[in-house]
Amino acid sequence: MTEANNSATIVGSTGTDKTRLAVTGVNTADRPAPESAGFRMVTVSFLAAGVGLIAGCIAFLLYKLIGLFTNLAFYGHFSFNFVSPRYSLGHLGLWVIIIPVIGGIIVGVMAKYGSSKIKGHGIPEAMEAVLANRSKIEPRVAILKPISAAIAIGTGGPFGAEGPIIQTGGAVGSLIGQVMHTTAAERKVLLACGAAAGMSATFNTPIAGVILAIELLLFEFKARSFIPLVIASTLAAAVHMQLLGAGPMFTVAPMDFAIPRALPFYLLLGVICGLAAVGFTRVLYWVEDLFEKLPVDELWWPAIGALGLGIIGYFVPRVLGVGYDTIGDILNGNLALKILLVVMIAKAAALVISLGSGTSGGLLAPMFMSSAAMGGTLALGLNYLFPSAHISAGAFAIVAMGAVFGAASRATFSFIIFAFEITRDYNSVLPLMLVCVIADGISMLLMPKASIMTEKLRRRGMKINQDYEVDVLLHTVVSETMDHEAPTILASVSLSELADRIGSGDPQVSRHQGMLVLDGEGKLSGIITRGDVLRALEKNPSGTVLDACSRNVVVTYPDETLHEASEKMLRYNVGRLPVVDRADERRIVGYLGRPGIMAARRRKIDEEYVREPGWFKGFRRTAG
Repeated sequence: MTEANNSATIVGSTGTDKTRLAVTGVNTADRPAPESAGFRMVTVSFLAAGVGLIAGCIAFLLYKLIGLFTNLAFYGHFSFNFVSPRYSLGHLGLWVIIIPVIGGIIVGVMAKYGSSKIKGHGIPEAMEAVLANRSKIEPRVAILKPISAAIAIGTGGPFGAEGPIIQTGGAVGSLIGQVMHTTAAERKVLLACGAAAGMSATFNTPIAGVILAIELLLFEFKARSFIPLVIASTLAAAVHMQLLGAGPMFTVAPMDFAIPRALPFYLLLGVICGLAAVGFTRVLYWVEDLFEKLPVDELWWPAIGALGLGIIGYFVPRVLGVGYDTIGDILNGNLALKILLVVMIAKAAALVISLGSGTSGGLLAPMFMSSAAMGGTLALGLNYLFPSAHISAGAFAIVAMGAVFGAASRATFSFIIFAFEITRDYNSVLPLMLVCVIADGISMLLMPKASIMTEKLRRRGMKINQDYEVDVLLHTVVSETMDHEAPTILASVSLSELADRIGSGDPQVSRHQGMLVLDGEGKLSGIITRGDVLRALEKNPSGTVLDACSRNVVVTYPDETLHEASEKMLRYNVGRLPVVDRADERRIVGYLGRPGIMAARRRKIDEEYVREPGWFKGFRRTAG
């Protein structure tokens, strides 16, 4: 037998074996070549730029649409100016209760006969699209969500525009990804770009928009996604500046954060914010459960919730609508203690009743208002108890605003940055960091399995992991876990002899499903599995191992990562890889099977749970 006949077709890191791919059913046209990865990132970045501009324009249009519906519903005139419905109580009277109900009926009809995806505040729905639907969002959601949100908010709903804009921006990104020839990963990036752009265009907070998308939608931090995200968020913020002005959504006067003097009080605020985040989340889903038990069609649920909102709004008009003006008053310390208490309680009650009914609207702005009022209330209360404290109500309000929502959503970093971008005051960073992480820690302790964003998904059977770490397979090389003694057999051995050795329990062959086939010089000629042996014995019992083995050998190298090696196993549908020398791809240096992959996982588990003796213990033993 000549050397040419013994040689194997080696498929390494750059080689491509069309026959092997065809056998395993892999469509090579859908797999970009490694050298095209840079081009794809450029392409996605250009698409992200378009998504950012479109999302910025949608945010402006939704902002104006809310203004139109508010003016029509509460003031009876055609205008796109953004106004608060709270000034209409004097001339509307009890109609303030009826108007939200009308809006609730319209949204209920749209949800029942249009798309149920418009219900809620939008971010969980975007997360579900990423995790369960390969980042595909229906086109009608991109149309119905902003319209339903504008109707709900314009008729007095106590919601913000940011949640619907985030979902709508994500839908636009998803649709562009579906129109173009993209992978699911690229489509996910475009969806996240739309969401980040929506956040950025609403509040003019481009950094927070990027981080929010990373924490809640992408579930990764890679250059391929970070670069398009920044582009989309930056352009959306530029659109905001052009159409709505260069300043932030809330104009905040300079304030004294009293660092380090007020640190003990900030510790208390962190605890309270954590408890508030947990309490709000649980009450919201408790109200949702109550609505699901109602003996009426779900079409009417938003109207019933709107009735409760209207009654609250009749007595406390500040809870109606987005309430950006009230948030500004709280942050600037313009409201007295009694008003802060009323706003804190009434806005929270109006929100859980309305949102729990399944209507359409954003969660951020109302939670900002309620938590900011809570922070301001605590500051004024502490000043009463400790007159020398001189705590700024605005400072406590803005820190609480970021901490409560950050802890409730498990997007703490996003809202540290968000609150900083709102104030643009570097002195806010220290109290924000301290209070937000304390609140987040309490939320994780009391609500470990879900957040306000993921509880709905958890109830649908989905498990969401919001922790980020580098996969152990990405930084473990093959040489660390491979078997240095590869199972080998000579090509000239007969099939019957190999079958006898397997049947007799020969330890050299019985513990491996596959064996590497060597020629007379000890070079790799192929690979044979037990299945190959059985099939070959049926056809030609007198054949040799070389006749039955596969010549198309997929290999790995000692310096490749286990991630790369496991990708090859999945791509070519094999359970083992010969480890060969890069200089001579037929020279075997080891063998990698599934146990080698799992060994890296086991090492990671040991690092997490196995405690090692410390120095102090060793010192005590020596001293004894």
